[in-house]
Amino acid sequence: MPTTNSRRKGRQRPVRRPASGSSRRRSKPRSLYSWLFCKLPGWAWLIGGGLIVGAYVWAFYYFFVSPFGFRWRALYGDASYPEGYEIHGIDISHHQGEIDWEVLRNNGMIDKYPVRFVMIKATEGASNLDRRFKENFHQAREYGFVRGAYHFWSTTSSGRAQAEYFLSNVQLEEGDLPPVLDVERKPKTQTTEEFKESVLTWLRLVERHYGVKPIIYTYYKFKMAYLSDSVFDAYPYWIAHYYVDKVEYKGKWKFWQHTDCGRLPGIKGYVDFDIYNGSYYDLLRLTIGNQDDDDDDSWYD
Repeated sequence: MPTTNSRRKGRQRPVRRPASGSSRRRSKPRSLYSWLFCKLPGWAWLIGGGLIVGAYVWAFYYFFVSPFGFRWRALYGDASYPEGYEIHGIDISHHQGEIDWEVLRNNGMIDKYPVRFVMIKATEGASNLDRRFKENFHQAREYGFVRGAYHFWSTTSSGRAQAEYFLSNVQLEEGDLPPVLDVERKPKTQTTEEFKESVLTWLRLVERHYGVKPIIYTYYKFKMAYLSDSVFDAYPYWIAHYYVDKVEYKGKWKFWQHTDCGRLPGIKGYVDFDIYNGSYYDLLRLTIGNQDDDDDDSWYD
């Protein structure tokens, strides 16, 4: 006969079944976010949030503000002008829209000096006439500004074609500044020597037509890379160099475009500011019909 212990060992406990309509819920593992939210104290969240905000601020400054610091200052800071220059001017195109020339003449002051000269975009390439050129060119003289006209170089047309197009659309007169070639890009399809020859073709054709050396406008690095030959140094140089206190270029220059964020009464939006490296008398002597043929140094100060 089996003993009591053996009977107990063979006996099975009854299985408890869940009540009708209920079910056993399995616990789910908590996510990392849920665990952090429940476990971390409030001060830790404040410190972590501050570090994240600080990282975003640093990244924004490093990638967007620091590389363009001078431009941010020009757009949103106090106006700053190069010291030591009294002859100021502007250069315009259709981007400035309709200009109130009377307001500009009566109230246009740059660094407490009146606007003396206006450079006006005339043509681009071999088929594009600036839609406001004729109006701007006429009004500039009507309101007493020394005026000039510039051609924007295209990488898709030959130097000859561009010179002929400029000459067919621009009639400079006595008292106007010499014609300007704005060249900032070299065609990828041309070698450096081919590009130089094309630029020289434009300069020589226009010089032959007007009897004065055209002005070359470009920025310093482009000039040093492609227009540093002595033949180009014979032409007056208009340098573009923004948001700096002085020109770093060591060669001779006549004009300096020092900002593209200028503001003036009579002009909506921003406008380029320029200075002339000399006196007002020198500026007038540079104009067509007033140059001294035997004074080569009259181009420079």
